[in-house]
Amino acid sequence: MTTPATRRIVSVNKEDHSLSIATEAMPSPAANEVLIKVTAAGINRPDLMQRYGLYPAPSNASPVLGLEVAGEVIAVGSDVRRWKAGDLVCALCNGGGYADYTVAPASQCLPIPQGVTTRDAAALPEALFTVWHNVFQRANLKAGENFLVHGGSSGIGTTAIQLASAVGAHVYTTAGSAEKCAACEELGAIKAINYKTDDFALALADTPNRKGMDVILDMVGGDYVQRDINLAAEDGRIVFIAFQSGFSADINFLPVLMKRLTITASTLRAQSGEQKAKMAAEIEERVYPLIAAGKFSPLIDKVFRFEDITEAHARMEGGEHIGKILITF
Repeated sequence: MTTPATRRIVSVNKEDHSLSIATEAMPSPAANEVLIKVTAAGINRPDLMQRYGLYPAPSNASPVLGLEVAGEVIAVGSDVRRWKAGDLVCALCNGGGYADYTVAPASQCLPIPQGVTTRDAAALPEALFTVWHNVFQRANLKAGENFLVHGGSSGIGTTAIQLASAVGAHVYTTAGSAEKCAACEELGAIKAINYKTDDFALALADTPNRKGMDVILDMVGGDYVQRDINLAAEDGRIVFIAFQSGFSADINFLPVLMKRLTITASTLRAQSGEQKAKMAAEIEERVYPLIAAGKFSPLIDKVFRFEDITEAHARMEGGEHIGKILITF
């Protein structure tokens, strides 16, 4: 395949934060990178934050929005051994995913799983890396444990529900409507709480075994922090991946002491390439068999054309989506 001299990207107007399509020179893959002709890209909340200047790209990352893509490898760097031109991959990008061609570290690429289309595979990387690292690597969720994930209808939430259920955990979640709660329960949640009408801490205080939540994945923060602490089981693990309701909270730490809780947090983008490579290897080894067995598949909310990126962002901002939002080329 002949590589074009230019590529199309999504450009952000710094004054009014509007989105438009622009053209720039085609990037060349570095020694450890691959160049991908993009079939589809995933939309994620960090993209919206970066668009509005609230989540600047790291200095060594592309300033173009977009953290995950799927498509065809068309060129590889000099140090790349696994991938070759013509391979179909999905990839966690260091920015630059909102483009018809993009580069990605070879170690952050994964093959398209059996039974998943190349388009739908664009919904996998960001959610899989985030859930695998936080729920399984950091919190070490095990079969038989109680697991609570907030925002169960999001891309992260729908992924976490399915994977936790697949490994034999007892899954609970929160979501913002009856429709979203029903979707979460269909994916495997034992109980989904509508946080707009019910206090999840009260609703989940009387779980069948009455021991509380062994692992909690929280992307809300704010006043959820104390309720997470109160709900946690002895030796429970609470992991924060975002603080959509604020970074500050008035906390009573006595239950943390008495229940020997572990409270941790992480953000995916700031982690090293070596850490992400380890995540990718474990995902391929541990999660891909679950996909092949039909125990997990990406839930796609809506697919937009690349040219309709503004509408795709509006869908994400509106908060009505259930699963992942994609753009296609």
